[in-house]
Amino acid sequence: MRVIIDAFGGDYAPAEIIKGAAMGAERSDVDVILVGKRDVIKRVMDENQISDKRVEIANADEIFPMDGNPASAVKEGAETSLIKGLSMLAAGEGDAYVSAGNTGAMMLGASIIVKRVKGIRRAALATLVPCVDGNYLLLDCGATVEVSPEVLTQFGLMGSVYMEKVEGRENPRVGLVNIGSEENKGTDLLRETYQLMKTSAYNFIGNVEGRELPMGGCDVAVADGFTGNVVLKVTEGMGFMAKHYLKDMFGKNFMTKGAALMIYKGLRAVNSAMDYSTVGGAPMMGMRKPVIKAHGSSKALAICNAVRQAVLYTRNNVIGIIEESMAKEEAE
Repeated sequence: MRVIIDAFGGDYAPAEIIKGAAMGAERSDVDVILVGKRDVIKRVMDENQISDKRVEIANADEIFPMDGNPASAVKEGAETSLIKGLSMLAAGEGDAYVSAGNTGAMMLGASIIVKRVKGIRRAALATLVPCVDGNYLLLDCGATVEVSPEVLTQFGLMGSVYMEKVEGRENPRVGLVNIGSEENKGTDLLRETYQLMKTSAYNFIGNVEGRELPMGGCDVAVADGFTGNVVLKVTEGMGFMAKHYLKDMFGKNFMTKGAALMIYKGLRAVNSAMDYSTVGGAPMMGMRKPVIKAHGSSKALAICNAVRQAVLYTRNNVIGIIEESMAKEEAE
């Protein structure tokens, strides 16, 4: 298996991306193709003593900026590492694609170049979010703001497939993020979506409120991109706040520092659960080929885990199962 990686996407590119790609190749037993300025990539590899045994380089002379206008990505950015990598994926030069670059440009570029699964109306950015009993999948978390009941219902299908095939969650519970659990709560959009989801083939459990999500209220949380992004960012913020309070509490004096040492393993577990780098990346679900969006501030470990996500997504045939589900739905 070959994973294409945008070596110049992200706040810490290219050094951290290259180191993470090499780490991911070794740990996931795959080959990686680094896309970007060849001379810079080779220099970083030499400086960090990275072997080229499982690492190839595909030259791209331009870089798409993190704050660039997504609308110009495909039209004017064909020679950027971000777009060239997507073109390579579409052409079959690799099995999956990973980038920590501009989210909007990735979504637009993937939709035009890689294209969506037949029948899927809009793609969704999906990410695992920590909760008390592990994690849940949140989609969409920032890519598709304007949705319809049909789109949200499809998000539920794709999320259910992912949690079953990649995370091993049998008959995953799919919830619709809303302001109340009652069937008649929320906007017209949410009420109409509820009715569609009730007749879906997956395990729809109804509405879930924001406070239920951290408590493991569902396995798949479905929302429009605006709502989902707010949920994600608030969760990240609460994680940072918890770390701040714990650090302040246990760092006050000798006794509290001693107490911290006694529960060190527990503190590390909490820190790990709230660390996005342990998840690595968020699949752009609904694309015809695996496209994984890593966090913009990803360092080597996060990129390594994004490679792992790409491998799991590919080898568990998530896209194939979504295609089969859509074909069956259309036949009915």
